[in-house]
Amino acid sequence: MRQRKNGSSIKHPNLSDAEAKPQKKSPYSSKDVFLTCLGFRMLNALLIQTYFNPDEHWQALEVAHRIAFGRYGHLTWEWEEGIRSYLHPMMFALFYKLLALLRLDTPCVMIKAPRLLQSIFSAVGDLYLYKLSFALFGDGVAKWALFSQLANWFMFFCFNRTFSNSLETTLTLVGLYYWPSVRSSLNKAPSGSRKWGLALAALACAIRPTSAVTWVYVGLLELYSTHDRLRFIFVELIPIGSVVLGITCLLDRLMYDSWVLVPLNFLKFNFLSSGGDYYGTHKWHWYFTQGFTVMVFTFLPFCVAGIIKSKYWKLSGLILWVLGLYSILGHKEFRFVLPVLPISLIFAGYSLAALEERGSRNGEKKRSSCICNKWPSRKQLAIFFLLASNIPMALYMNLIHQRGAEDAMNYLSKEAAKGKVKSIVFLMPCHATPYYSTLHNNLPMRFLDCAPSKGMPAESDRFMMDPVSFAVDFAKNWSRPSHIVLFDSEERHLKDFLVSHSFREVRRFFHAHFKVDRDLQASVVVYAMTDS
Repeated sequence: MRQRKNGSSIKHPNLSDAEAKPQKKSPYSSKDVFLTCLGFRMLNALLIQTYFNPDEHWQALEVAHRIAFGRYGHLTWEWEEGIRSYLHPMMFALFYKLLALLRLDTPCVMIKAPRLLQSIFSAVGDLYLYKLSFALFGDGVAKWALFSQLANWFMFFCFNRTFSNSLETTLTLVGLYYWPSVRSSLNKAPSGSRKWGLALAALACAIRPTSAVTWVYVGLLELYSTHDRLRFIFVELIPIGSVVLGITCLLDRLMYDSWVLVPLNFLKFNFLSSGGDYYGTHKWHWYFTQGFTVMVFTFLPFCVAGIIKSKYWKLSGLILWVLGLYSILGHKEFRFVLPVLPISLIFAGYSLAALEERGSRNGEKKRSSCICNKWPSRKQLAIFFLLASNIPMALYMNLIHQRGAEDAMNYLSKEAAKGKVKSIVFLMPCHATPYYSTLHNNLPMRFLDCAPSKGMPAESDRFMMDPVSFAVDFAKNWSRPSHIVLFDSEERHLKDFLVSHSFREVRRFFHAHFKVDRDLQASVVVYAMTDS
């Protein structure tokens, strides 16, 4: 440890210093940190105006809406195959029931409320990221880790969305805080905390079975480090896991009306049969070269520096373990590895704390020789760089990119509440917009199916291959809807078809400036049937 000229020591935020003295109490109370994060996340929730991935609506809110409001609401093929648990949607179903009892289930509230509910869970995740960072490295790192979490564009973009991955991320952060194996030998977890860690790990796996990837790593660390292995396995792991699995199975038995073992079905479909590959595949290195690096974004060099400086291989090993195992699967998505993004940002916080400490030492040396320094410090430059790169990205992705799908359904929801919508057909790729959970009106709606099938292409694929021929055949058997929703990229082909069937454009919503995985879908267009 370095010594100042006056003999006092300079504390550097590394692990050895954290172990050198008993853990100090945080200067900020948990309540203050939580309320600050809650206010930030609620604002974050209100700023989300865009469509990211269908699962946010179709695997959570759509299912919850069906449970809460009767039989109108669509269940995708996954629910017919029993590879999804009702545990996550049930949380939103109870929330919908509460809104209905209070007569607050208006179109505006139904659109905003689920993400505001999610903001509470996100704030809990932020709090425990701070607490975990503080327990490992002290306050200097904890406050910068929290800054990194709040400033990172992808956390701002994704954490408040109603994905099961978002709740999984919160449970991962809380669970890691309670696992003794994550701590150093001299920085022990509170007595009995391992049971809480096990319960949270089991809950995370019940909500999303792939969370087992994280907890197998943590469990192996625990087996290696603990002296009471038999107690860990037979008194804690098996009983707690069995209780959580049993409760989940009972809930699914009630909802499916038959015994369904969701984790086993999920494993068979996604790992043993590669069923997820139906929705697209990426190269094995995608998470390392594109996916995760885009998520970390400009925090990447700070994360790498923090990993190297801290030499805390338990957590950095977890990141590599998760990315490595997910890389084996063909189907890859950004949100699959969301739970380890905050862990990476802890190391970014470590690196920023080191810059702050270095800056304070340099400042003391120069104070006697100059009155003020007109050049910004390294820490100030780093903060400016991170904010200047992440804030525009976060705002663009939340307010602009792919907002047409949400805007169109918000518009139709308000029109339906006024009695101006009778039925809707979506002539676009399947699950391209929200559905009944946003419309909140028991009207006939029809979208193009895309359930995995052997042999014949799904409806959605046949439509994209030849929109005109598909639409002509489709119209032979339809009950003519009052409204049709489609992207402008297909509208070009279907203009004559729409006019010939007495439809006219009523609204056009901007959607995107650039293409994602198909041709550019610049606008979402709503057509209505004319009176004539």
